[in-house]
Amino acid sequence: MIRLIIVDDHAIVRHGLKQILALVPDISVVGEAGGGEELQAVLARTACDLVLLDMNMPGLAGVELIEWMHAEYPDLPILILSMHVEGPIASRALKAGASGYLTKDSEPEILVGAIRKVSGGGKFIDAALVEKLVFDHAAESRTPHEALSERELQVFLMLASGRTISEIAGDLFLSIKTVSTHKFRLMRKMNLQTSTDLVRYAIRHRLIDG
Repeated sequence: MIRLIIVDDHAIVRHGLKQILALVPDISVVGEAGGGEELQAVLARTACDLVLLDMNMPGLAGVELIEWMHAEYPDLPILILSMHVEGPIASRALKAGASGYLTKDSEPEILVGAIRKVSGGGKFIDAALVEKLVFDHAAESRTPHEALSERELQVFLMLASGRTISEIAGDLFLSIKTVSTHKFRLMRKMNLQTSTDLVRYAIRHRLIDG
């Protein structure tokens, strides 16, 4: 039996995942958490074989949370289930210690297969990300976007996809001022002058679909 902990800040997502996995005889959801801090408490009292983790949560989350888990529970596999299909975000998660990455639009049978593979010590990469990761690796000559922090990269990709600062603030549970500060810093780091430059850069480096 694969003992699983689900970590996502949306209760409806956790509920939906539990309903799907309740139909799988060899997987048991033994705990859930709405964020990194809550996960720390759950892990302290709950034995499990795999953590199914969302990347985008308020508080302790993303690469920082993966690195903490990898340090505290080095033998505990982490499978990322994220809305992000961008290669750089997946690459950072895997480099930080995650054993697998798939997107939230994956079919239930793909999710179940990924859980089985990763809990058994294997690796899993969403097919939609394989090409992007290969091209990212081939172009790993330290491009400007690689100098961004995880949050700056997240904001950059959302801006490049056409999201407004207000929309990004709502999605990431940040203030508009904070998102504006991230935008200012990332534009400066990447030597970009306008939002059009930002979109062109993202398309040129295959970070978004053109």
